[in-house]
Amino acid sequence: MGRTDLARHCPGRRPTVSSTGELRHTALDALHRSLGATMTDFAGWDMPLRYGSERDEHIAVRTKAGLFDLSHMGEITVTGPQAAALLDFALVGNIGGVKPGRARYTMICRADGGILDDLIVYRLGETEYMVVANASNAQVVLDALTERAAGFDAEVRDDRDAYALLAVQGPESPGILKSLTDADLDGLKYYAGLPGTVAGVPALIARTGYTGEDGFELFVKPGHAVELWQALTKAGKGVGLVPCGLSCRDTLRLEAGMPLYGHELSTSLTPFDAGLGRVVKFEKEGDFVGREALREAAARAEQNPPRVLVGLVAEGRRVPRAGYAVVAGGEVIGEVTSGAPSPTLGKPIAMAYVDAAHAAPGSAGVGVDIRGSHEPYEVVALPFYKRQK
Repeated sequence: MGRTDLARHCPGRRPTVSSTGELRHTALDALHRSLGATMTDFAGWDMPLRYGSERDEHIAVRTKAGLFDLSHMGEITVTGPQAAALLDFALVGNIGGVKPGRARYTMICRADGGILDDLIVYRLGETEYMVVANASNAQVVLDALTERAAGFDAEVRDDRDAYALLAVQGPESPGILKSLTDADLDGLKYYAGLPGTVAGVPALIARTGYTGEDGFELFVKPGHAVELWQALTKAGKGVGLVPCGLSCRDTLRLEAGMPLYGHELSTSLTPFDAGLGRVVKFEKEGDFVGREALREAAARAEQNPPRVLVGLVAEGRRVPRAGYAVVAGGEVIGEVTSGAPSPTLGKPIAMAYVDAAHAAPGSAGVGVDIRGSHEPYEVVALPFYKRQK
Protein backbone atom coordinates (compact mmCIF):
# COMPACT_ATOMS: atom_id res chain seq x y z
CA MET A 1 0.00 0.00 0.00
CA GLY A 2 1.40 3.39 -0.96
CA ARG A 3 1.92 6.28 1.43
CA THR A 4 -1.13 8.18 0.18
CA ASP A 5 -3.28 5.05 0.47
CA LEU A 6 -2.11 4.53 4.02
CA ALA A 7 -3.62 7.86 5.02
CA ARG A 8 -6.73 7.83 2.88
CA HIS A 9 -7.99 4.29 3.24
CA CYS A 10 -7.43 3.50 6.90
CA PRO A 11 -9.61 5.60 9.17
CA GLY A 12 -8.24 5.21 12.67
CA ARG A 13 -10.04 4.24 15.83
CA ARG A 14 -8.46 6.90 17.97
CA PRO A 15 -11.10 8.13 20.46
CA THR A 16 -11.66 11.81 20.87
CA VAL A 17 -11.87 13.54 24.23
CA SER A 18 -15.40 13.22 25.51
CA SER A 19 -17.56 15.98 26.87
CA THR A 20 -16.68 14.67 30.35
CA GLY A 21 -13.02 15.35 29.73
CA GLU A 22 -11.92 11.73 29.41
CA LEU A 23 -8.41 11.18 28.09
CA ARG A 24 -7.69 9.84 24.62
CA HIS A 25 -6.01 6.46 24.33
CA THR A 26 -3.62 5.30 21.64
CA ALA A 27 -3.98 1.96 19.88
CA LEU A 28 -1.22 0.64 22.18
CA ASP A 29 -2.96 1.56 25.44
CA ALA A 30 -3.73 -2.00 26.59
CA LEU A 31 -0.22 -3.12 25.69
CA HIS A 32 1.35 -0.33 27.76
CA ARG A 33 -0.74 -1.35 30.76
CA SER A 34 0.19 -5.01 30.31
CA LEU A 35 3.85 -3.93 30.51
CA GLY A 36 3.20 -2.17 33.82
CA ALA A 37 3.62 1.36 32.48
CA THR A 38 3.00 4.34 34.72
CA MET A 39 0.51 6.39 32.72
CA THR A 40 0.09 10.16 32.70
CA ASP A 41 -2.10 12.84 31.14
CA PHE A 42 -0.12 14.49 28.34
CA ALA A 43 -1.95 17.01 26.16
CA GLY A 44 -5.24 15.18 26.70
CA TRP A 45 -3.75 11.74 26.00
CA ASP A 46 -3.19 8.92 28.49
CA MET A 47 0.47 8.18 27.74
CA PRO A 48 3.20 6.00 29.27
CA LEU A 49 5.49 8.05 31.49
CA ARG A 50 7.83 5.17 32.28
CA TYR A 51 7.79 1.36 32.40
CA GLY A 52 10.37 0.97 35.16
CA SER A 53 13.41 3.13 35.74
CA GLU A 54 13.42 6.24 33.56
CA ARG A 55 17.20 6.41 34.02
CA ASP A 56 17.58 2.87 32.65
CA GLU A 57 15.30 3.74 29.72
CA HIS A 58 17.38 6.86 28.99
CA ILE A 59 20.67 4.94 29.08
CA ALA A 60 19.22 2.19 26.85
CA VAL A 61 18.50 4.78 24.15
CA ARG A 62 22.00 6.25 24.46
CA THR A 63 23.76 2.86 24.35
CA LYS A 64 21.37 0.36 22.74
CA ALA A 65 17.80 1.17 21.68
CA GLY A 66 14.43 2.33 22.95
CA LEU A 67 10.89 1.90 21.60
CA PHE A 68 8.39 4.74 21.98
CA ASP A 69 4.66 5.22 21.33
CA LEU A 70 4.24 8.72 19.87
CA SER A 71 0.71 8.26 18.55
CA HIS A 72 -0.39 11.45 20.32
CA MET A 73 1.38 13.58 17.69
CA GLY A 74 -0.83 15.39 15.17
CA GLU A 75 -0.67 14.47 11.48
CA ILE A 76 -2.20 16.88 8.96
CA THR A 77 -2.10 16.15 5.24
CA VAL A 78 -1.99 18.95 2.68
CA THR A 79 -2.65 17.99 -0.94
CA GLY A 80 -3.43 19.64 -4.26
CA PRO A 81 -1.82 21.63 -7.07
CA GLN A 82 -1.07 24.54 -4.72
CA ALA A 83 -0.14 22.54 -1.63
CA ALA A 84 3.43 23.85 -1.71
CA ALA A 85 2.27 27.43 -2.25
CA LEU A 86 -0.13 27.15 0.68
CA LEU A 87 2.58 25.82 3.01
CA ASP A 88 5.04 28.48 1.87
CA PHE A 89 2.42 31.08 2.77
CA ALA A 90 1.33 29.45 6.03
CA LEU A 91 4.75 28.49 7.43
CA VAL A 92 8.04 30.36 7.77
CA GLY A 93 10.15 27.81 5.88
CA ASN A 94 10.76 27.21 2.17
CA ILE A 95 8.57 24.13 1.89
CA GLY A 96 8.29 24.25 -1.90
CA GLY A 97 12.04 23.63 -1.99
CA VAL A 98 11.77 20.32 -0.14
CA LYS A 99 12.30 17.38 -2.49
CA PRO A 100 9.88 14.43 -2.48
CA GLY A 101 10.95 11.94 0.15
CA ARG A 102 12.61 14.56 2.35
CA ALA A 103 11.47 16.37 5.49
CA ARG A 104 12.09 19.79 6.99
CA TYR A 105 11.95 21.27 10.48
CA THR A 106 10.00 24.53 10.43
CA MET A 107 7.56 26.67 12.38
CA ILE A 108 4.13 28.17 12.05
CA CYS A 109 3.85 31.71 13.44
CA ARG A 110 1.13 34.22 14.15
CA ALA A 111 0.92 37.45 12.18
CA ASP A 112 2.86 39.14 15.02
CA GLY A 113 5.68 36.60 14.66
CA GLY A 114 4.87 34.60 17.81
CA ILE A 115 5.50 30.87 17.45
CA LEU A 116 2.31 28.79 17.29
CA ASP A 117 4.22 25.52 16.98
CA ASP A 118 7.35 23.91 15.63
CA LEU A 119 6.72 21.26 13.01
CA ILE A 120 8.21 18.60 10.78
CA VAL A 121 6.88 18.66 7.22
CA TYR A 122 7.34 15.58 5.02
CA ARG A 123 6.98 15.88 1.26
CA LEU A 124 5.33 12.61 0.27
CA GLY A 125 4.90 13.37 -3.43
CA GLU A 126 4.77 16.20 -5.95
CA THR A 127 1.55 17.59 -4.51
CA GLU A 128 1.26 15.86 -1.12
CA TYR A 129 2.73 16.85 2.23
CA MET A 130 2.32 15.65 5.78
CA VAL A 131 2.64 18.21 8.58
CA VAL A 132 3.40 16.73 12.01
CA ALA A 133 2.45 19.00 14.90
CA ASN A 134 2.99 18.68 18.63
CA ALA A 135 0.11 16.97 20.42
CA SER A 136 -0.74 20.04 22.51
CA ASN A 137 -0.93 22.25 19.41
CA ALA A 138 -2.38 19.89 16.79
CA GLN A 139 -5.82 21.51 16.72
CA VAL A 140 -4.34 25.01 16.69
CA VAL A 141 -2.13 24.10 13.72
CA LEU A 142 -5.01 22.41 11.90
CA ASP A 143 -7.25 25.45 12.39
CA ALA A 144 -4.52 27.85 11.25
CA LEU A 145 -3.71 25.84 8.12
CA THR A 146 -7.40 25.51 7.27
CA GLU A 147 -7.91 29.26 7.64
CA ARG A 148 -4.78 30.09 5.64
CA ALA A 149 -5.81 27.71 2.83
CA ALA A 150 -8.49 30.14 1.66
CA GLY A 151 -7.83 31.01 -1.98
CA PHE A 152 -5.40 28.15 -2.59
CA ASP A 153 -6.16 25.10 -4.74
CA ALA A 154 -5.24 22.77 -1.90
CA GLU A 155 -6.94 20.59 0.70
CA VAL A 156 -6.04 20.47 4.39
CA ARG A 157 -7.06 17.13 5.90
CA ASP A 158 -7.05 16.12 9.56
CA ASP A 159 -5.33 12.72 9.53
CA ARG A 160 -4.75 12.36 13.25
CA ASP A 161 -7.04 9.33 13.32
CA ALA A 162 -5.27 7.69 10.38
CA TYR A 163 -1.99 6.98 12.12
CA ALA A 164 -0.23 5.40 15.00
CA LEU A 165 3.38 6.51 15.39
CA LEU A 166 6.15 4.33 16.81
CA ALA A 167 9.77 5.40 17.20
CA VAL A 168 12.89 3.25 17.50
CA GLN A 169 15.82 5.32 18.73
CA GLY A 170 19.41 4.50 19.61
CA PRO A 171 22.61 3.09 18.07
CA GLU A 172 21.10 -0.39 17.62
CA SER A 173 17.97 0.93 15.86
CA PRO A 174 19.25 0.56 12.25
CA GLY A 175 20.11 -3.10 12.82
CA ILE A 176 16.77 -3.82 14.50
CA LEU A 177 14.82 -2.24 11.65
CA LYS A 178 16.96 -3.87 8.94
CA SER A 179 15.97 -7.27 10.29
CA LEU A 180 12.29 -6.44 9.64
CA THR A 181 12.34 -4.57 6.32
CA ASP A 182 13.92 -4.66 2.87
CA ALA A 183 13.65 -0.86 2.59
CA ASP A 184 16.93 0.90 1.77
CA LEU A 185 17.76 2.16 5.26
CA ASP A 186 21.41 2.77 4.37
CA GLY A 187 20.29 5.18 1.65
CA LEU A 188 17.72 6.88 3.92
CA LYS A 189 19.22 10.19 5.01
CA TYR A 190 18.48 12.12 8.19
CA TYR A 191 15.21 14.03 7.75
CA ALA A 192 14.00 11.80 4.95
CA GLY A 193 11.21 9.26 4.66
CA LEU A 194 10.17 6.45 2.35
CA PRO A 195 7.20 4.10 2.09
CA GLY A 196 7.90 0.46 2.87
CA THR A 197 6.86 -2.46 4.99
CA VAL A 198 8.18 -3.28 8.45
CA ALA A 199 7.40 -6.80 9.69
CA GLY A 200 4.84 -6.96 6.87
CA VAL A 201 3.13 -3.76 8.04
CA PRO A 202 2.79 -0.88 5.51
CA ALA A 203 4.56 2.16 6.94
CA LEU A 204 6.15 5.50 6.24
CA ILE A 205 9.70 4.99 7.50
CA ALA A 206 11.22 8.32 8.54
CA ARG A 207 14.77 8.87 9.79
CA THR A 208 13.80 11.47 12.35
CA GLY A 209 13.64 11.63 16.12
CA TYR A 210 13.79 13.70 19.29
CA THR A 211 16.52 11.99 21.30
CA GLY A 212 19.83 13.07 19.78
CA GLU A 213 20.43 9.50 18.57
CA ASP A 214 20.09 7.85 15.20
CA GLY A 215 16.65 6.35 14.84
CA PHE A 216 13.41 6.00 12.96
CA GLU A 217 9.80 7.05 13.28
CA LEU A 218 7.22 4.67 11.78
CA PHE A 219 3.79 5.96 10.72
CA VAL A 220 1.30 3.06 10.41
CA LYS A 221 -2.40 2.27 10.63
CA PRO A 222 -3.62 2.25 14.24
CA GLY A 223 -4.82 -1.31 13.64
CA HIS A 224 -1.24 -2.41 12.95
CA ALA A 225 0.36 -0.71 15.95
CA VAL A 226 0.32 -3.66 18.37
CA GLU A 227 1.59 -6.07 15.72
CA LEU A 228 4.47 -3.77 14.84
CA TRP A 229 5.36 -3.02 18.48
CA GLN A 230 5.56 -6.75 19.20
CA ALA A 231 7.69 -7.43 16.11
CA LEU A 232 10.11 -4.64 17.01
CA THR A 233 10.29 -5.86 20.62
CA LYS A 234 11.14 -9.38 19.46
CA ALA A 235 13.72 -8.15 16.92
CA GLY A 236 15.40 -5.95 19.51
CA LYS A 237 15.43 -8.39 22.40
CA GLY A 238 18.97 -9.62 21.76
CA VAL A 239 20.48 -6.13 21.53
CA GLY A 240 18.91 -4.50 24.56
CA LEU A 241 15.82 -2.72 23.15
CA VAL A 242 13.48 -1.57 25.92
CA PRO A 243 10.10 0.20 25.91
CA CYS A 244 10.48 3.89 26.80
CA GLY A 245 8.11 6.50 28.16
CA LEU A 246 7.77 10.25 27.92
CA SER A 247 9.95 10.91 30.96
CA CYS A 248 13.16 9.67 29.36
CA ARG A 249 12.13 11.24 26.06
CA ASP A 250 12.27 14.58 27.87
CA THR A 251 15.71 14.04 29.40
CA LEU A 252 17.04 12.74 26.07
CA ARG A 253 15.84 15.79 24.15
CA LEU A 254 17.12 18.08 26.91
CA GLU A 255 20.63 16.60 26.67
CA ALA A 256 20.43 17.01 22.89
CA GLY A 257 19.47 20.69 23.28
CA MET A 258 16.17 20.26 21.44
CA PRO A 259 13.43 22.79 22.24
CA LEU A 260 10.08 21.79 23.68
CA TYR A 261 6.99 23.85 22.89
CA GLY A 262 5.66 25.53 26.02
CA HIS A 263 9.16 25.65 27.49
CA GLU A 264 11.74 26.97 25.00
CA LEU A 265 9.10 28.01 22.42
CA SER A 266 5.84 29.95 22.83
CA THR A 267 3.62 32.59 21.25
CA SER A 268 5.49 35.23 23.27
CA LEU A 269 8.70 34.43 21.37
CA THR A 270 9.57 34.77 17.69
CA PRO A 271 12.01 32.32 16.07
CA PHE A 272 14.67 35.04 16.39
CA ASP A 273 14.02 35.40 20.13
CA ALA A 274 14.44 31.63 20.43
CA GLY A 275 17.74 31.64 18.53
CA LEU A 276 16.12 29.76 15.65
CA GLY A 277 15.91 32.57 13.11
CA ARG A 278 17.58 30.25 10.60
CA VAL A 279 14.24 28.52 10.01
CA VAL A 280 12.71 31.75 8.66
CA LYS A 281 13.30 31.95 4.90
CA PHE A 282 12.79 35.56 3.79
CA GLU A 283 14.28 34.71 0.39
CA LYS A 284 11.38 32.50 -0.66
CA GLU A 285 8.94 33.91 -3.21
CA GLY A 286 5.70 35.52 -2.14
CA ASP A 287 4.32 36.67 1.16
CA PHE A 288 3.95 34.52 4.25
CA VAL A 289 2.13 34.95 7.54
CA GLY A 290 4.28 36.97 9.92
CA ARG A 291 6.83 38.12 7.33
CA GLU A 292 6.81 41.81 8.27
CA ALA A 293 6.80 41.19 12.01
CA LEU A 294 9.63 38.68 11.64
CA ARG A 295 11.71 41.15 9.59
CA GLU A 296 11.36 43.59 12.45
CA ALA A 297 12.25 40.86 14.95
CA ALA A 298 15.36 39.99 12.94
CA ALA A 299 16.44 43.63 12.89
CA ARG A 300 15.85 43.99 16.63
CA ALA A 301 17.86 40.85 17.33
CA GLU A 302 20.76 42.20 15.30
CA GLN A 303 20.79 45.61 16.96
CA ASN A 304 19.86 44.56 20.48
CA PRO A 305 20.48 40.83 21.00
CA PRO A 306 17.65 39.17 22.89
CA ARG A 307 18.23 36.73 25.70
CA VAL A 308 20.15 33.71 24.45
CA LEU A 309 19.22 30.07 24.99
CA VAL A 310 22.16 28.43 26.78
CA GLY A 311 22.99 25.28 28.65
CA LEU A 312 23.59 25.24 32.40
CA VAL A 313 25.43 22.46 34.23
CA ALA A 314 25.16 22.26 38.01
CA GLU A 315 28.21 22.28 40.24
CA GLY A 316 26.08 20.74 43.00
CA ARG A 317 23.21 18.23 43.08
CA ARG A 318 20.13 20.47 43.22
CA VAL A 319 17.93 20.25 40.14
CA PRO A 320 16.63 23.43 38.45
CA ARG A 321 13.09 23.52 37.13
CA ALA A 322 11.26 25.58 34.51
CA GLY A 323 10.56 29.09 35.75
CA TYR A 324 13.48 29.30 38.19
CA ALA A 325 15.43 32.57 37.96
CA VAL A 326 18.99 32.63 36.64
CA VAL A 327 21.08 35.12 38.59
CA ALA A 328 24.48 36.84 38.51
CA GLY A 329 25.82 39.50 40.88
CA GLY A 330 22.57 39.48 42.79
CA GLU A 331 20.54 40.40 39.68
CA VAL A 332 18.10 38.25 37.70
CA ILE A 333 19.64 37.70 34.24
CA GLY A 334 17.37 35.01 32.85
CA GLU A 335 14.99 32.14 33.41
CA VAL A 336 15.25 28.35 33.28
CA THR A 337 13.01 26.81 30.61
CA SER A 338 13.77 23.09 31.19
CA GLY A 339 15.78 21.27 33.84
CA ALA A 340 16.44 17.71 34.95
CA PRO A 341 19.13 15.34 36.17
CA SER A 342 21.25 14.22 33.21
CA PRO A 343 21.90 10.46 33.24
CA THR A 344 24.66 10.91 30.64
CA LEU A 345 26.52 13.73 32.40
CA GLY A 346 25.72 12.54 35.91
CA LYS A 347 24.76 16.10 36.93
CA PRO A 348 21.65 18.30 36.89
CA ILE A 349 21.36 20.34 33.68
CA ALA A 350 19.07 23.04 32.35
CA MET A 351 18.29 25.15 29.35
CA ALA A 352 17.69 28.81 30.07
CA TYR A 353 17.26 32.14 28.33
CA VAL A 354 19.87 34.53 29.73
CA ASP A 355 21.00 38.08 28.94
CA ALA A 356 23.51 38.15 26.09
CA ALA A 357 26.20 39.56 28.42
CA HIS A 358 26.18 36.29 30.38
CA ALA A 359 25.60 33.86 27.50
CA ALA A 360 29.19 33.00 26.61
CA PRO A 361 30.34 29.53 27.72
CA GLY A 362 32.24 29.82 30.97
CA SER A 363 30.62 33.11 32.02
CA ALA A 364 31.56 33.67 35.65
CA GLY A 365 29.26 34.02 38.64
CA VAL A 366 26.10 32.53 37.13
CA GLY A 367 23.70 30.65 39.36
CA VAL A 368 20.11 29.48 39.63
CA ASP A 369 17.80 30.61 42.42
CA ILE A 370 16.51 27.35 43.86
CA ARG A 371 14.11 28.15 46.72
CA GLY A 372 16.11 31.19 47.78
CA SER A 373 19.55 29.62 47.46
CA HIS A 374 21.74 30.75 44.57
CA GLU A 375 23.22 27.47 43.35
CA PRO A 376 26.33 27.81 41.11
CA TYR A 377 25.99 26.70 37.49
CA GLU A 378 28.40 26.60 34.57
CA VAL A 379 27.22 28.20 31.30
CA VAL A 380 27.89 25.82 28.39
CA ALA A 381 27.10 25.74 24.69
CA LEU A 382 24.21 23.57 23.54
CA PRO A 383 23.81 20.68 23.07
CA PHE A 384 25.02 19.00 26.24
CA TYR A 385 25.36 15.73 24.35
CA LYS A 386 26.19 14.99 20.73
CA ARG A 387 26.39 11.43 19.45
CA GLN A 388 29.51 10.11 17.77
CA LYS A 389 28.78 9.50 14.08
